[in-house]
Amino acid sequence: MVIAPPAMPPPRFFCETPLDASRRVELPDALAHHALRVLRLADGAPIVLFDGRGGQYPATLRAEGRRALAELGAHEAVESELRGRLVLIQGLASGDKMDWIVEKAVELGVAELRPTAAERSVLRLAGPRLDKRLEHWRAIARAASEQCGRNRLMRIHPPAPLAACLEAVDGPALFCHPEGRLDFRAALADVRDGLTLMVGPEGGWSPEELALAQRRGLRGVRFGPRVLRTETAGLALAAAATALLDW
Repeated sequence: MVIAPPAMPPPRFFCETPLDASRRVELPDALAHHALRVLRLADGAPIVLFDGRGGQYPATLRAEGRRALAELGAHEAVESELRGRLVLIQGLASGDKMDWIVEKAVELGVAELRPTAAERSVLRLAGPRLDKRLEHWRAIARAASEQCGRNRLMRIHPPAPLAACLEAVDGPALFCHPEGRLDFRAALADVRDGLTLMVGPEGGWSPEELALAQRRGLRGVRFGPRVLRTETAGLALAAAATALLDW
């Protein structure tokens, strides 16, 4: 007996245009190009669209020359969000490390990413360069959501000073530090439905930044006996927190 391989799930696309059931919508140029020219989807191919407001829409792709349209089916209330809200304050990292952090934070279910220009951050952004990089990160987040099945986009805030990021903290919050006094598991004892994690850049937090975090009520935690790189620490903490909290 020959067992047929499982069918590939239809490709998923984020669409900025608000979607409604049983409508026929024209896809944006970039999305149409990706579907028709990159993926080479044929007229009549099944696809899935989501607009970031929650849920998704099974659809049929219609190709009309260089244009692509979608015939939407019924709204499906499919969600893959964590049961709790996870926020990551991330010291700006150099090179493509921030790209990696953004992509994997989406996959791990982080709800908000707040980049901060820490004192020891190598990467410095301002003006048009900042705007371009922010849109680049948001494009990575959209693509990661398409891939991993999230129907709500992770919110990426513009980089801000640490004091401004801490002003937005609501609820339990921890900062990662090799000399943190608290064990990570013990620090989660009072966490219920929300948690903020704060991770420094390559050079770590300055003494002034650590003092500021402590004045704002954040607690320092250690995560094992090894020193983690900035692009590893936040993701490892996020994964561990969701497991330990059963989110």
